[in-house]
Amino acid sequence: MELGERLREAREAKNISLDSLQESTKIQKRYLAAIEEGNFDILPGKFYARAFIKEYANAVGIDPNDVLEEYKEDIPKTENEKDVQYTRIQRTRKENNTEKNPAIFSLMPTIIVVILVIGIILAAFFFYQQASSDEDESITQGEQNDNEVIITNPDDENGTEEDDESNEASEDIEDTPSEEEEEEQPQAEFNLTEEGSGTVPVSTFELNNVGEELSLVMEADGSSWVSITNENEEVLYTDTLTEEDSPLELDLTGEDRIEFNIGYTPNIQIMMNDVELEYAVDPDDRDHQRIWVDINSETE
Repeated sequence: MELGERLREAREAKNISLDSLQESTKIQKRYLAAIEEGNFDILPGKFYARAFIKEYANAVGIDPNDVLEEYKEDIPKTENEKDVQYTRIQRTRKENNTEKNPAIFSLMPTIIVVILVIGIILAAFFFYQQASSDEDESITQGEQNDNEVIITNPDDENGTEEDDESNEASEDIEDTPSEEEEEEQPQAEFNLTEEGSGTVPVSTFELNNVGEELSLVMEADGSSWVSITNENEEVLYTDTLTEEDSPLELDLTGEDRIEFNIGYTPNIQIMMNDVELEYAVDPDDRDHQRIWVDINSETE
């Protein structure tokens, strides 16, 4: 019995239609039909044949490993299948985020305040020295001419008082923390709540400190079949993501739960609000994985 015939009989024995199988596996109906007909050339890539067959067999109650072993000669193989190594895209965005706020910039407000205070002290000392010099000169002139009446200008004292009040007001303004410092938001972060297992592991993460907006960026190093749905099973994206199509950018603002169905995880990097999602299961061990992400918009 051929592979496609065996899978179709198992599906029909469980009264599962191709439409229902498409819903449960997130694999397009035309690919499922191609597997049953043994027409593997229609699949998006040779290495997808193994992932799709494993998912199909698992959905109809057949051990995927037994199927792959029994029909290994019938399943297409890539030329360098045994040499595929797990590679990761450099995390330049994440590193750039950590370098945005060096320590020197956090100290700038304090340094500015200190410089202003020193400037005020020097200015006050200068005015004091100038006033003392004028007073000494007036006394000397009074001794030389007893008939001369020295009249001090009350406006000078008022002017000095106004300058002091202005300097004090400036100092109070500099001591007040800026709105940007008070409103700085914590960075989003992933927390693993459940690690998946089995042939196609299903893991669950929680994304905290999301804020008002949620963005998704996916990059492919090669190509991989990707399906993205929300908790209402609405398909947000489903297709083969290639390196030429990267990056894939989606606005997920308002979504509470997202599911990723990745056909070949070693080729896909997932970034949400500029934070990378680390796979719970090593892609070298399980290249086909499902991932649920629960969105938590509240900041801690």
